[in-house]
Amino acid sequence: MRRVFVNRKGFEKLKKRQTWIYNLEIEREEDTKPGEIVRLFYKDKPLAFAFFNPKSKIRARVISFEADFDIDVYLEHAIDRAVKRREGLKEITDSLRLFHSDADGLSGLVVDMYGDNLVCSFDTAGVDRLKGRIVDILKRVLNPKGIFEKSNNIREKEGLKVEDALLFGDVDDEFIVVENGFRFITNLKKGQKTGFYLDQRKNRSIVGSLKVERVLDMFASSGGFGVYSKAKFVKFVEISKENCKLIEKNAEMNGLRNYEIVNYDAFDFLKDEKEDYDLIIIDPPAFAKNRNSVKGAMKGYKYLIANGIDRLKSGGYLAVFSCSFAVGFKELLDLCLSVSSEKSTELEVVEFLKQDIDHPYLVNIPTSLYLTGLLVRKFDIVQ
Repeated sequence: MRRVFVNRKGFEKLKKRQTWIYNLEIEREEDTKPGEIVRLFYKDKPLAFAFFNPKSKIRARVISFEADFDIDVYLEHAIDRAVKRREGLKEITDSLRLFHSDADGLSGLVVDMYGDNLVCSFDTAGVDRLKGRIVDILKRVLNPKGIFEKSNNIREKEGLKVEDALLFGDVDDEFIVVENGFRFITNLKKGQKTGFYLDQRKNRSIVGSLKVERVLDMFASSGGFGVYSKAKFVKFVEISKENCKLIEKNAEMNGLRNYEIVNYDAFDFLKDEKEDYDLIIIDPPAFAKNRNSVKGAMKGYKYLIANGIDRLKSGGYLAVFSCSFAVGFKELLDLCLSVSSEKSTELEVVEFLKQDIDHPYLVNIPTSLYLTGLLVRKFDIVQ
């Protein structure tokens, strides 16, 4: 096994059991193929085993901090442990994330279960090299009907091709997700992410428990938040025509009677909207994919929050989400504070929201907390 030596900065990160080591944190590396497993050292001290990729800015992705390591034993253990940790969720849904990348011990591996379908992503050179072995374990442990690979553009940063593929058996084109008694149609092969926003499951339930009459569901995707609300009236705003068709099907399938679907850009919609609501959900795509784009993202979020507050009745709720690690709770709170001051209104934080437990967040892996949100309540200030 080849050795890679980290510098002092890399050593300090590894002492905290952080798992990503960047190119500037490497002191010396031996000639290594993309995705090869190496042993990390600081001076002469062995520290961890990691996937290594000389083509990536993230040079090393730690797999294990243990003294001994066997990849075949580790794969079996990691996948089995991840599956067992999620057993309880099967009581409320037939669709969940079975493996969540670094937080489950294999950087770049994502496995989502939709009934007896598995949809996977192999986003790093390390797990891509192990794809065959991982598929064999998934077949043996879960006995799926089929396994489909959904590629992400992030693979390009690892020097990998971006192409979807059927890896085993047969996978449904369209699948109905059953979740907390609700049903949602999703396209497993062509839909966003691996088909459905499974990470918002708990947040849909929290927001849906509010007693409200008029709801505005922005960036509605397949309409999950609006459907959960069971409100007297729901307006869905979604820019994708295909998603609007999904919203129509999901609304009808779940017995929604009074609703409107607006196929429009959310920013332009808010600029012209005159109606008021008891609950507004703002769940945009990732604005800040890295630290360099945070400033622009903050402007976008502030526009959405400020204009959303304008359309909210006193006593009404606003749920706003960020799916970017670079914009978290602090940034959302700062924006709400700024907006409340400018609008001379009071915003009460009702809930801090994050991804559901099948997308685990480990404190030593900061990037594993990628979905954050606030549920706030608006009150007019009495003069």
